[in-house]
Amino acid sequence: MTSVELPELSGKVALITGASRGIGYGIAEALVARGDRVCITGRGEDALKEAVDKLGADRVIGVAGKAHDEAHQAQAVERTMEAFGRVDFLVNNAGTNPVFGPIADLDLNVARKVFETNVVSALGFAQRTWHAWQKDNGGAIVNIASVAGVSASPFIGAYGISKAAMINLTLQLAHEFSPKVRANAIAPAVVKTRFAQALYEGREAEAASAYPLGRLGVPSDIGGAAAFLTSEQSDWITGQTLVVDGGIFLNAGVG
Repeated sequence: MTSVELPELSGKVALITGASRGIGYGIAEALVARGDRVCITGRGEDALKEAVDKLGADRVIGVAGKAHDEAHQAQAVERTMEAFGRVDFLVNNAGTNPVFGPIADLDLNVARKVFETNVVSALGFAQRTWHAWQKDNGGAIVNIASVAGVSASPFIGAYGISKAAMINLTLQLAHEFSPKVRANAIAPAVVKTRFAQALYEGREAEAASAYPLGRLGVPSDIGGAAAFLTSEQSDWITGQTLVVDGGIFLNAGVG
């Protein structure tokens, strides 16, 4: 049973990676709420099925798998095309951050895993949606980066470096896929999800106090930004990174 009142179909279709919960789910919720049909991916079958049921199984499908697995990438795009006949929007949200510590001691195999999941998989999905639909029909790509990709990020360096690469990937896609496809990135600060829980758990009020807007982000904040960047209202925007940070960067000023 769906948890949202479904509007008329928009005729558009989105593929959102890493969307069984957290930011990805918030984005799926926003796109379904405006009438899009959506394919969501995630690693866990049960969590994915639960998300599909909540979003509305009449217009949402789920494809389970690991984002960096090329066979999974192919299957997700193929299933989207089979179910809906098109894939207008790609949202690359799947990501990992399995290590916390200084980069001087970073295990390079872990760094490779971070890049495979956070960057290479995004490129793979972009290539596949391009060839399946967008090259001939147009569309938009939204890459979920992070404020860690636009500033130094002590103790999550591998993650920050990968998100900086994601921002540059966005520039490359925007340049090479134009004029058919627009590509933009969103760089969130801390959003209240299980993925970011270690950054605020047990100290949310303290963490939120650093933000000029007085709170941490929630998935719907990023959902709204993604909905905008895949809408007609953003038709003349490409190659940009939208920082959605509750004003935290304002505190980097002098005085």
